[in-house]
Amino acid sequence: MIVALKPQTTEDRKDQLIGWLKGMGVDVHVSVGEYLTILGLVGDTTRLDIDLIGSLDIVDSVNRITEPFKCCNRKFHPDDTVVEIGDAKIGGGHFGMIAGPCSVESEDQIVTIAKAVKEAGAQLLRGGAFKPRTSPYDFQGLKAEGLELLKIARAETGLPIVSEIMSAADLPLFEDVDVLQVGARNMQNFDLLKELGATNKPILLKRGLANSLKELLMSAEYIMASGNEQVILCERGIRTFSDYTRNTLDISAVPMLHELSHLPVIVDPSHATGIARIVPQMAMAATACNADGLIIEVHNDPPHALCDGAQSLRPEEFADLCEKIRAIRKVVA
Repeated sequence: MIVALKPQTTEDRKDQLIGWLKGMGVDVHVSVGEYLTILGLVGDTTRLDIDLIGSLDIVDSVNRITEPFKCCNRKFHPDDTVVEIGDAKIGGGHFGMIAGPCSVESEDQIVTIAKAVKEAGAQLLRGGAFKPRTSPYDFQGLKAEGLELLKIARAETGLPIVSEIMSAADLPLFEDVDVLQVGARNMQNFDLLKELGATNKPILLKRGLANSLKELLMSAEYIMASGNEQVILCERGIRTFSDYTRNTLDISAVPMLHELSHLPVIVDPSHATGIARIVPQMAMAATACNADGLIIEVHNDPPHALCDGAQSLRPEEFADLCEKIRAIRKVVA
């Protein structure tokens, strides 16, 4: 349920209403906008008298939310959420460029790539230390050592680091990682999502291979309902009957998610296509449809990459793409 308060409502009157609502057994989330203060009521609202609440002189309107997701619902929080990571901002008109290799392979590799993507315009460095692979025989990542190498690259460049976490048991290892990524295969790992909700770190949540937008938002809801509102949604392509690309990039997900939710939405054209030569076109399309950022795989030697070399851009290709993205952003803005 959404309760919108009138602009002239005093803090005392607002606090009195919130106290009464909590006494009725519901949680109250407060969102202060430019013109209205929104109270989002979460829990069993069937016992609340909507007409009684609406008759209060400080209440502008009362509406029930039909969607099962509440915290990430734009009705609940009309203004765009802006997630801040160091000097970088994502959402609310701020565009975040995240780039780096699929997996961390060595200190020289990750530092070289980090310097190159920063020079090109990236604000955050991605790199996998724990790698969920379809085959148990494929490279699984350097794990804790990989995270330490990412920290070295951060010290060299100043770029905040983004890396995928696969298990809540590994949370202590990620204490000094700036953004925790939940991969497509873990989008509905609800125990992990609840644990991440108890942290104070930004969470980059990728859409599952065959999951609907509602399911993606419900996964975000697990994180937010547990107390962490710093969630970034990521469209990374879904499984369809297409047999020419790794996945199918659902570009319509970006404006649809913006309509449904206040959370920032970024796009991963690397995993969506699996083909380096068409990553730039998909990245430009995502930018044109008002994505809040991109996460792109970049490798200094793709033919010899230990993971996903076929979809990785070379540093000079990434630099060229960044120039085009900046031009498109001027038009979109």
